[in-house]
Amino acid sequence: MSSPETGSVDELLVGFAQALRDATITVGTDDVLTFTAGVSELDVTDLMDVYWSGRATLVRRREQVPIYNEVFQRYFLAFHPEAEEALKKTMKASSTAGATLEIPNTEEGLPGEISPDQVKLGYVASTSDIQRHKAFADCTDDELRHLRRLMSRMRVTPPKRKTHRTARTRRRSTLDMRRMARESMRTLGEPKDLHFKARKEKLRPLVLILDVSGSMADYSRNLLQFAYSARRANAKVDVFCFGTRLTRITRALDRRNPDDAMRLAGEAVLDWDGGTRIGDSIKNFARQARKARLGRGAIVVVCSDGLDRGDPQDLAEAMESLSRIAHRVLWVNPHKADAEDWVPTAMGMIIADPYIDEVHSGHNLASLEKLANRLSKVG
Repeated sequence: MSSPETGSVDELLVGFAQALRDATITVGTDDVLTFTAGVSELDVTDLMDVYWSGRATLVRRREQVPIYNEVFQRYFLAFHPEAEEALKKTMKASSTAGATLEIPNTEEGLPGEISPDQVKLGYVASTSDIQRHKAFADCTDDELRHLRRLMSRMRVTPPKRKTHRTARTRRRSTLDMRRMARESMRTLGEPKDLHFKARKEKLRPLVLILDVSGSMADYSRNLLQFAYSARRANAKVDVFCFGTRLTRITRALDRRNPDDAMRLAGEAVLDWDGGTRIGDSIKNFARQARKARLGRGAIVVVCSDGLDRGDPQDLAEAMESLSRIAHRVLWVNPHKADAEDWVPTAMGMIIADPYIDEVHSGHNLASLEKLANRLSKVG
């Protein structure tokens, strides 16, 4: 039996299908069932997901698209206050809290087509693609909200590593001699079948160390959003922030609401937008790692522009210690941008460079998506 919440969702979607019928679009019962099944696999509070599910399952002819767009806009956005339901309020709030929504205008020259200034729903692919490749420092506040909405759906998966423990497998790899010996004892020394084993795999820990000093002001919040997405996707992710000192914010990011997580992280970091002491901060992390085995064998990602006000010798010693503790050390520097032959000029980057395995850019959403994809394959 459906829960009240599920029932209200179904009634809302069925009501939308009836609104399409009233607008002369033929919608069968099987179409409605396919529509509701499709939405159940997506996020019902996301208007973009609902829009494309309905358009893919309820619209059969091109000339029906403008009618569908008009009905969708009227049903989900222009409803009367006395007819508002809790779910509709949630859907409308989710559409306005994130990016600007527009109906994709993919059909040109159709009769009854809605004018561009009336269009208010769905993402325009070309706009999203342009914003993906636009540097965070050059984005407006609305564009940054749009990008953070997209970033919240990003999934950062650490790579897997093989352990010393083994498990049964059907793949013909290593013979499980111990199991075969036990089986042969039951059959008077005659082995009945061949058995194989393989080493178990587990996720390798991931540590993100984020520079939140004044020189990183254009990028620190977006990198923190990236860290939030990584933490939400996997529990084996630890996050630290540093300016003049190191602060662990992993627990602050364990919130369902990203705004709450960002607020708690900001309250925990007392030196936000201050000075930069990379060497002292990484040395502090290495000291904690020795005591608590934190970061041992992990992928450590340092996000900083390399502008360090501390002692260069401290930074060199800290990076050497970090390279011995971590499995791989990656450095994310927004100033690298898209340059393939980029050469570091900041003193901190020059000192740290011998101990870094890979350098990536984090200046826009596209570079962070590339980093997320790379993290799943490192080591």
